[in-house]
Formats: sequence, C-alpha cells, structure tokens
Amino acid sequence: MKKITRRSFLAVCGAAAAAAALTACGGSASSAAASSVASTASSAAASTASGSLSGNVATGGSTSMKNVIAALTEGFAEVEPGVTVSYDPTGSGAGITGATDKTLDIGLSSRGLKDEEKNDVDGTVIALDGIAIIVNKASKIEDLTVDKLKQMFTGEITNWADVGGDDGEIVLIGREAGSGTRDGFESIVDVKDSCKYAQELTATGAVISAVEANPLAIGYASLSAVGDTVKMVTVGGVECSEETVKDGSYEVQRPFVFVTNKSVTLSEQAQAFFDFATSADAADLIRTAGAVPVNE
Repeated sequence: MKKITRRSFLAVCGAAAAAAALTACGGSASSAAASSVASTASSAAASTASGSLSGNVATGGSTSMKNVIAALTEGFAEVEPGVTVSYDPTGSGAGITGATDKTLDIGLSSRGLKDEEKNDVDGTVIALDGIAIIVNKASKIEDLTVDKLKQMFTGEITNWADVGGDDGEIVLIGREAGSGTRDGFESIVDVKDSCKYAQELTATGAVISAVEANPLAIGYASLSAVGDTVKMVTVGGVECSEETVKDGSYEVQRPFVFVTNKSVTLSEQAQAFFDFATSADAADLIRTAGAVPVNE
C-alpha cells in the first residue's frame, strides 16, 4: 500500500516548481528537461495519490466504535481510494454474529470475545476505550466509586442524596441487551443482569441524549463518544482519559475488537484495511476519534 506523506507531497511540488522554472528560462534543452521533470512529477503524483485495490469491505457491529471506524475509513481512503468500507452499526453481538456467519468481512465488538465465540472467530484488539460514567451537567456529583456504582445500578441506592447529590430518585440509563458497552460496564462493575434500568437504549448517542435531558439521570457511554453536553464523573478519583485508560488506572474500560472468521481468508481489500487499522500509521486517527491506540 502507498501512503500520502508530507514528504512525498513536497517532493512532487518541488519537481513541479523545478519544471516551471526551467520552462521560464526558455531553450530546447530547458524545455526538454522541463518536460521530463513535469512527467516525473505527474507520475509521482499519480502513484502517490492512488492505490491499486477496489471493491467493498463490509464491517458492522459496535455502535461505540462509530467514530473510530469513521476515522479509519477516512484515512484508508487516502491510501486506497478505490475501496469502499461500509459500516452497519448493529451492536457488538451482531458484529460477532456477522463475522461468524460470514455476512461481514470484519465484525466490530466493544467487548472481548467469550470462550464459546472463539471457536469460529478471532478477535484482534485495535484500541482501548474508557467507559465514561456520565451525569447531567446540572448534577453536583463529581466522583463515584465502583462499589457505589454497583449499589446504584442494582437499586440498593436509589436517591442521589445518598451519594452526595441533591434529593431525587436516581434514574438509570443503560444500553440494550447484546450491547458491548453494557456487557463491559456490567462485567467490570459486577452488576451482570441485575441492573434496574429506567431506560434501555439501542445506541450510545441515545444514552447521552437521555442523560443530557434528565437532571436525575446517570448512564455510561464510550469515552470516544462523550462530548460537552453531559458531565463525566471520576471513578475512585480517577478521570476517564486516554492516559488513565492506557496505564490501567481507570477501572471502567474495555477493548475495541476487529472480529474475523477463522475459516475465511479475507479479500485483498479487506486484508489491506485490517492491516492499515492495526498498524502504527493508524494510531493518530484512533486517538483523534477519542479512543486509545494499542499499536504505536
């Protein structure tokens, strides 16, 4: 694969400038030299700007990986503009199923593979993601421990006043069954299948919107998706950030995983996208999307 770099771009520009200068000097020798340099510049530009592959790469699954996939797709388009990468945000469970039944080239999961799933598919971690604990911006809550989160989400604690907030019933917002974010949160906080959700929503953005709209709400969402419309609380005094996720000090985190079928050889274009996404070249793209790269 060929990658557009600043150095190659400047080299092409320099060659073009040299051609222009020679032409301006006049003379047949200068013209010939200018023609040769211009031809070289044109060939270099064409070689640098276009890849050799074409076709589609079907991805789908985790909605939490939306920003990461968008960034990787945009970056890959500069390398292989003839390849289209499609993305169907259907949840981590569906992403793993899609890779298993071969309807997807690459499934996307925001949780690690379970033992029984590893019989048919392989999982490759491309990034880490902090699961941010979010409250309404009007909330007084700044910090919660994992133990307090467990008590809140299982209904043992039901009033904000019991954790340092204003009097009011805690409204629990979560993801739907099969969501990788939900699976990650419930596994880490040890509340698997015991949460007393007021709402179970089908997308990360919907959880954020619900918390934004309700001063009594609390929920969880991928760090890569959280903007300034809600407030992230610290967990055990540790903020959710790239640094704390990478060094392991932030407790509520999970992997972003590419899932591929063990019995199928990826198409050339799918393999190229896979290689790009797992290379050091993609680290800045992943970081820009709000996740933590694992290959640098």
